[in-house]
Amino acid sequence: MSFYRADDDSLDPALRPQTFDDYTGQSGVKERLRVAVRAARMRGDNLDHVLMSGPPGLGKTTMAHIIAAELGVNLHSTSGPAIDKKGELAALLTQVTEGDVLFIDEIHRLSASVEENLYPAMEDFQLDIFLGEGPHARNIKLSLPRFTLVGATTRTGLLTAPLRARFGILERLEYYEAEQLSAIILRSAGLLGITVADDAAHEMARRSRGTPRTANRLLRRVRDYMQVEGCEIVDIELARHAMKQLDIDDRGFDRMDRSYIESLVHKFDGGPVGVETLAAALGESSHTLEDVYEPYLLQEGFIQRTPRGRVATATALRYVGADPGRSAGILPLFDEEDERP
Repeated sequence: MSFYRADDDSLDPALRPQTFDDYTGQSGVKERLRVAVRAARMRGDNLDHVLMSGPPGLGKTTMAHIIAAELGVNLHSTSGPAIDKKGELAALLTQVTEGDVLFIDEIHRLSASVEENLYPAMEDFQLDIFLGEGPHARNIKLSLPRFTLVGATTRTGLLTAPLRARFGILERLEYYEAEQLSAIILRSAGLLGITVADDAAHEMARRSRGTPRTANRLLRRVRDYMQVEGCEIVDIELARHAMKQLDIDDRGFDRMDRSYIESLVHKFDGGPVGVETLAAALGESSHTLEDVYEPYLLQEGFIQRTPRGRVATATALRYVGADPGRSAGILPLFDEEDERP
C-alpha cells in the first residue's frame, strides 16, 4: 500500500498536468469537475466522492492529482488489490486528514469484506472496528475526518451496485482524438526540452491508440532515437523510422494486437470464439485481452463482442489480407433474444 501527496514527484512530474487548465482533452469531464471543485471550496465543504471509469491510460490518475491540487489538499493513493484486509483499510483511512483526497485505482478489485467496511466511511465518515471475538466482541465506531474518495476503474460492470451508488460524481473518460494527442505530445516535448515538428507529433499521435499514456511513451522512445542518431529535432522521417523500429504500424497496433487479429481470423475462422480460448492461443491472460487490447480494437471497429464470443469484422479481414466477403458468413446475425455487447 502506498501513499502520495498532491505534490508527489514519483509519478512522472515532468509530464503530468498540475491544473485543469493544463489538462488537454476530456473537456466535458474537466469542466464538470472544475465546477464541482470550485463549488466545494466556496462552501468550505469536502467534494462529493468521485468515480472515474474508462480504458487504461486516459488520465484517471492524473485527474485525481489535479482534483487534490485544485482543492489544495493532500492526495493519498493506493489500489484495490493492495488493500487486502480490513486492517489495511483502517490504517489507510486513519492517515487521511480533513478534506484530503483518497485515490483508489482499480477500485473494482476491492475484496468484499474491505468494500463493506468502506461503506460507512464513505457515507458517515465512520469506521467500524471489532475488538475481541465471539460473544465478548465489541464494536467501536471510529470517527474519521471528512474526505473525498476518488475511485478509478477500467471495468465498471464489476463494481457492485451499493458501492457505485455511494459516489456522488460519476464520469467516464473517452479515447482522445489525434489532434488532442498531438497537442499533448508537443507540450510534453517542451517539458522534456526537445523539439518536435508538428507533422512528427501528428504521426506519433495517430499511432498512440487514442491514449495520452501511450503518446508520452512513444515520445520518450523517439527521443532515444533522436539522441542516439545525433538529431537536433524530431522530424517526420525520424518519427516514422522510430515507429518502424518499435514495430508499431500506422494504426498504432503492436505485435500483440496483430497476433490477436490474425488468430481470430485465421485460427478461428473469424469467430465467434470465447475470450478464454483466444487467450490460450495467444499465451496471454483473458483479463489482459479484455482490459488492454480489446477496448481499442472495439473502438477501431476490428472486433465485436457478441453473446457467442469475439467476432472479426470486415475491417479486420481486410487488415490481414483476407477476403472481406467472408464476413457475411462469419459475423453472426443477432437474434432478437440476444443482447448486444
